Amino acid sequence: ERASPNELWQMDFKGHFGLGNGQRCHALTVLDDHSRFLVGLRACPDETQVTVQTHLTDLFRQCGLPAWMLMDNGAPWGDDAETRQTRLTVWLLRLGIGVSHGRPYHPQTQGKDERLHRTLHAEVLRWVSPYDLLDCQACFDPWRTLYNTQRPHEALGLQPPSARYLPSPRPFPETLPPLFYRPDDCLRKVDHYGKISFRNRPWRVGRAFGGQQVALRPDALQEGLFHVFFGDFEIHSLNLKDSLC
Repeated sequence: ERASPNELWQMDFKGHFGLGNGQRCHALTVLDDHSRFLVGLRACPDETQVTVQTHLTDLFRQCGLPAWMLMDNGAPWGDDAETRQTRLTVWLLRLGIGVSHGRPYHPQTQGKDERLHRTLHAEVLRWVSPYDLLDCQACFDPWRTLYNTQRPHEALGLQPPSARYLPSPRPFPETLPPLFYRPDDCLRKVDHYGKISFRNRPWRVGRAFGGQQVALRPDALQEGLFHVFFGDFEIHSLNLKDSLC
């Protein structure tokens, strides 16, 4: 458990389920690790980057930015086999939010969110038959309020999550902030294929970073090893002794 609110948010989709109109609902959940506060519970039509980014933008405007976010390896936040980063997680990094992915096939990494999903199913989904997404959201909203403000949580000494949660002091920037690097950084632009050129060789960084600028910094202890940074976050490393990419 993190020491204070907004140090880490867990994010996941609960397994999708059918609606009365023939569509399916993909329930997006965003949970604060310290307080178990359910920051967001959204009825989504799909699991695309645009849908998730739209809902996260709304949550960031309401609650501020977390320091870090934990998610699994599924789309839309983990389907890049090269770096485990996607356009969505690159957007999070650009906002100054660190990104971690759970171990593949180990859902217990996000145990708090998994436990939430079981509670959501037991207390809401098994009892209702929503017709459409609006109907589904109308079921989610009052239960989220109940979960956050009234329902006692055993791990919190039978307090509700709202007793331990405060919004983040980091506001959501309506315009993406610029990337800042050190004066002695070696800067490179990632091409459309996710590669940079360094020491007359191509190196893979990841397609998700295409069009972005990254910085290379030599390792202080190992000669020939360079760390690749995107803003404040190390996203990759390259070793000049490796074979050609």
